[in-house]
Amino acid sequence: MPGVNRVLRIIKDPIHDLIEVGPRLSVFLDTRQFQRLRNIKQLGTSYYVWPGASHNRYEHCLGVAHLARTLATNLQTKQPDLGITDRDIECVELAGLCHDLGHGPWSHVWDSMFIPTALPDLETPWKHEQGSEMMFDYLVSHNNIEIEDADTKFVKALIAGEPAKCDPSEKEFLFDIVANKRNGLDVDKFDYFVRDSHMIGEPIKINLTRLLKSARVIDGQICYDIKDANNIYEVYNTRFRLHKQIYNHKTAKAIEYMIIDALLLAEPYLNIASRVFDPNAFTYLTDDIMTQIEYGALSNPDLAPAAAVFDRIRTRDLYKSVDYKTVDWADHKFFEAEVTPAKIVREAHSDTPSGLTPDDVIVSFSPMHYGLLDENPLRHVKFYSKARPDVCAIAQPGDYSSLVPSVFGEVLLRVYTKKAEYYSDVQAGYRALLSKIAGRPSITVPTPPATEAPSTPRPSRNSSLAALDGSPGGSKYGDNQFTTVERGYIPTSPAKQLKRKARSTESEGSSKKKKTP
Repeated sequence: MPGVNRVLRIIKDPIHDLIEVGPRLSVFLDTRQFQRLRNIKQLGTSYYVWPGASHNRYEHCLGVAHLARTLATNLQTKQPDLGITDRDIECVELAGLCHDLGHGPWSHVWDSMFIPTALPDLETPWKHEQGSEMMFDYLVSHNNIEIEDADTKFVKALIAGEPAKCDPSEKEFLFDIVANKRNGLDVDKFDYFVRDSHMIGEPIKINLTRLLKSARVIDGQICYDIKDANNIYEVYNTRFRLHKQIYNHKTAKAIEYMIIDALLLAEPYLNIASRVFDPNAFTYLTDDIMTQIEYGALSNPDLAPAAAVFDRIRTRDLYKSVDYKTVDWADHKFFEAEVTPAKIVREAHSDTPSGLTPDDVIVSFSPMHYGLLDENPLRHVKFYSKARPDVCAIAQPGDYSSLVPSVFGEVLLRVYTKKAEYYSDVQAGYRALLSKIAGRPSITVPTPPATEAPSTPRPSRNSSLAALDGSPGGSKYGDNQFTTVERGYIPTSPAKQLKRKARSTESEGSSKKKKTP
């Protein structure tokens, strides 16, 4: 592939400073299919919480392409025996650039929430990686880009992180760069960890330069210097913190559910979901769908219900977070089966009958972990030492700081109401349901087999569900004392309070005028 090392232009980036773009990358960059990413928010609805989070998939993909080339070039320079070619580097760079071509409106809201609901009968769940492969093929054909079939297959396999999807002769360690299925350490995460935290105004400190220079291929996979074990732990810890603080923020999640409801209301008339199978239609599907539906409702009354939900977002009349609870990873399947909108409503009605229906309640379960579910991710990373740079091994306890958690995953259970007037009813129903579950003598979570000596006591987990009623001294599964409200409580937004105050003032003024002789 000619012209790999020639720089055609330089793009100023707030994270990586100057990003060099060669002629080959420019061919893909300057297409409608890639430019579409300028209109898809990287953090989706988090922009409604952090106004600075206005960055889009476009700049993230540029950053990933830059880091992918940097890492591949470092490996080529340090380890010439690997046989990394300029063609390999270009394909890895292209995979980084195009890995998010398949993202729909509001990023993960689309593939993780809307599509599973709108298209429940798909044999396999649709993921944005599939969309990226589809859009890559369409980008190439629609723009008459010359690229070898083997390179196309290789780039798409790199995007998927699956070596089996391309020729067996391709270097397996290159699949660790963009979409690392082995341990999750890849340049995609390196970029969005730093970029997302920077854009919300709370930048994290990850020394990307050191990590990229530390990387070394041993036994067919990318390994790191043992001196960087603690730094790599911080990368995983950062993932958890970002999910905890930003990606699963209660207000951002509430708006996600509102967007899903609006799209589902518009779906019968616009056939939005089916566009994932049509690359031409998908090219024009961005966050702008919100405005399109609102404008369409002006002439099409069928779209009015969807537009009304969007209007609630615009005016900050949001779904309300009623209660939340952090659930142990081992328990979350049980809670997902037991804590449902229908059961919450049933318990609420047994106390005080009202117009509350299951459709007014949302029960949300958000897994949050260090990258590999409930496992310690460092158990999946191999390290080398300066003394033996060609020998790798899993780091053992004591090889890195012992100040790491004993638990690496949890699930956040959160209950929402779509209508503020039912706030206290939903909370009462939810808590009554937990209390009822706690009263079942047969419901226990068995203690895992002991690994310590018989004389070492282990905390029992049989009692974790026995104290769901929140009695004094109970477990963390009791009522959340920080969310408790009185029966009849109705939350309101600052905007509504000001409007109510203004109306009250106007009313008082009118009354005084009438009384004036």
